[in-house]
Amino acid sequence: MTESKAMILGCSGLALTSEEKAFYRGERPWGFILFGRNISEARQITDLVADLRESVGWHAPVLIDQEGGRVQRIRPPILARYPSGQALGDLYRRDPALGLRAAWLMSRLHAFDLSSLGIDVDCLPVLDVPVEGSSNVIGDRAYGGDPDTVIAMGRAAAEGLKAGGLLPVMKHMPGHGRGFADSHLELPVVTVSRDELETHDFPPFIAMKDELMAMTCHLVFTAIDPDNPATTSRKVIDGIIRQHIGFTGLLLSDDSSMNALSGTIGERAANIIAGGCDIVLHCNGDMDEMRDVVANVPPLAGISLARAKAVEAGFAAPDRSDEAELRVEFEAMFATV
Repeated sequence: MTESKAMILGCSGLALTSEEKAFYRGERPWGFILFGRNISEARQITDLVADLRESVGWHAPVLIDQEGGRVQRIRPPILARYPSGQALGDLYRRDPALGLRAAWLMSRLHAFDLSSLGIDVDCLPVLDVPVEGSSNVIGDRAYGGDPDTVIAMGRAAAEGLKAGGLLPVMKHMPGHGRGFADSHLELPVVTVSRDELETHDFPPFIAMKDELMAMTCHLVFTAIDPDNPATTSRKVIDGIIRQHIGFTGLLLSDDSSMNALSGTIGERAANIIAGGCDIVLHCNGDMDEMRDVVANVPPLAGISLARAKAVEAGFAAPDRSDEAELRVEFEAMFATV
């Protein structure tokens, strides 16, 4: 089989157009990502996922952001509404054992939900550690404002997904917690010292460096590279993510259509690859933009291909948990909250 290209793409609607099917067949994205515009009911989702995989001719990874709280792409009545990372963290601060169990349970329930629809990657856990006054683009998505809480809860969340046969994606490496702007709209600039970053922002990613996938953040860290956001920065990706943090897995960019990045979509894609990311993520399903992405993204090769193959080999059969029992246990934790 010809190798896939170093990109994950979205699609425009509830079903693939003939143009999209032909495009994916010809351009071979490594994976796909779903958003709210792609969701109407359960059978439609399973059909769309199957069609995406059929278009590339193999069981390509299909990703979604199903965190809970305000970042939950599949909502009632299709799937239950889940609490935010902060709500889980509040439980942990009152009762650490209960909080850890809740984080594991919620992820295990996500895995039941998503695997039933054919989705096999959840972009979770959020390992960002917010500081006072930072943009609420992270906000209540975070488990807490201290690295130890985030490490403990992030680990539990990742383990719950894997117990259910899904793979997690850590985000947003090396840390979005100090962003004082929303990177969907503009480029946040972080001016604190490297020492402060190493104490507060990087530890959750170091603790979980052995996970198979992570997503970058579109933030400038002036102490490391004042000229480029992490997503396109060799200094951040090689010096911090690969060397200091020690992450050797598959590194995805955050969405290349976010306005924190500059240049055309094609230039952004080229800069993401040149900066050291393994995979360009492009989410909005705009065909003209996707054509610009594919023109600037190479086939997976070398170490990036090896990392992608490690992900493909990393999916495991789910445990034998009883979904109904776990759901009752989880709901009881939040019945009085």
